[in-house]
Amino acid sequence: MRRNIYILIAMALMLTGNAKAQNSFNIPYSQYGIGESTMPYNMPFAASMGGVTYTRSGNNYINPFNPASYAQIEQESFVFDMGLSIQTCTLKDQNQSLYDADGNVAYLTVGFPITKWWKTSIGLMPFSDISYESVRETVDTDSLFGKMKNVYEGMGEISQIYWGNGFNITKNLSLGFNISYLYGSIQKAISYDFSVADTDYYYVNSRRLKNTYIRNLTFDLGLQYYQPIGEKYTLGLGVVAKPHRLMNVKDNALVYTYMTDESLRDTIFPEYGASNEYTSTLEQAFTIGGGLSFARNNKWMVAADVTYAGFSGMKYTEDTLINIFGTSSIRYDNNLKFSLGGEITGDKNSSKYLRRISWRAGFHYEQGKLLLSLDGNDYNLNEWGVGVGMSLPMRKGKSLLNISAAYSCFGNVDPLMRNCFTLGISIGSCESWFVKRKYN
Repeated sequence: MRRNIYILIAMALMLTGNAKAQNSFNIPYSQYGIGESTMPYNMPFAASMGGVTYTRSGNNYINPFNPASYAQIEQESFVFDMGLSIQTCTLKDQNQSLYDADGNVAYLTVGFPITKWWKTSIGLMPFSDISYESVRETVDTDSLFGKMKNVYEGMGEISQIYWGNGFNITKNLSLGFNISYLYGSIQKAISYDFSVADTDYYYVNSRRLKNTYIRNLTFDLGLQYYQPIGEKYTLGLGVVAKPHRLMNVKDNALVYTYMTDESLRDTIFPEYGASNEYTSTLEQAFTIGGGLSFARNNKWMVAADVTYAGFSGMKYTEDTLINIFGTSSIRYDNNLKFSLGGEITGDKNSSKYLRRISWRAGFHYEQGKLLLSLDGNDYNLNEWGVGVGMSLPMRKGKSLLNISAAYSCFGNVDPLMRNCFTLGISIGSCESWFVKRKYN
């Protein structure tokens, strides 16, 4: 019965097509590129240790950030891992602040063995989110149009379905790979509204609309190696790599003018008889990451990760012959991320429940997450954050309830600072599905 419930939950969430439902949560920085990513902080096991993932693996949770970790899934077991998150954010500039909150399904993953040396995982996760609305008003007393109001709007999300495989090469060494399918759409709009719409001087309200459709494959590779030191300690090494990828995406756009009643007046783009569809490019930078961990077996662990990429996220380049929204404000430069975390491991054999709880804490810092050129000024926007968490063992079996609380600070008050608090909850269920009963 329990197995059927898990299968129904997994199918229902997969069929929705998204790991996160669209909402009105305001994410101003998501207007750049293809949106903002919450990975790996959308997973409690990672958020509670500051984003440390490269050397981590377990038999009761899934770590898609290093596919070599799937090799640790136990034979004759099925792992079901689903997470929820609740986020509250404060946006602040030099003049005002805004509070917002949101809750959603963060991810869904499953893992199981194929053979003794080959384990596999399938999952659905958010890749990036786009949700913003802002208004900018300008007044020109020397012009006839008087006041102009610019309204910037955007919504959409990119989701990621992955199929990953981990292989036990030796007792201490495992290798793995992920094949990920990115899909979703982005809708963006800019409106120019004049307080005086006078066709004699061409001060006519106008709107620019654009839709971007992403359907692309990406790949990443992983390695994990664990070296025992004496009888009590283990040194771990993790390496991940993403190759450089240049991909095509489909766009369509409409630029038109309208009067105060917003009825269509004249189409500027596309030209009469021409198509409104065109192709843009999406570029993934070569990314390399490495991690080290040092653990006293079944007692505690400390770990650190470092990730380097040519730039953060994905680089979106619109067809330069069309350039619907003008020149991008993003500057692309090196991205460097550092994570440090520790864990006190609970004693799974203890008769006292409190001693079976595992505790975690961590810190992360990301340099060059977003670089902008706005109003003649250059901004290097970095992020730092802390996280804590715990794993609560279920009454029976190897399943866990993971809870994390994380705080992050991104940017600064010039131009905009975002302070976020995220509460994450996940259920990692490890069930014996493939055991043949000896007796009926």
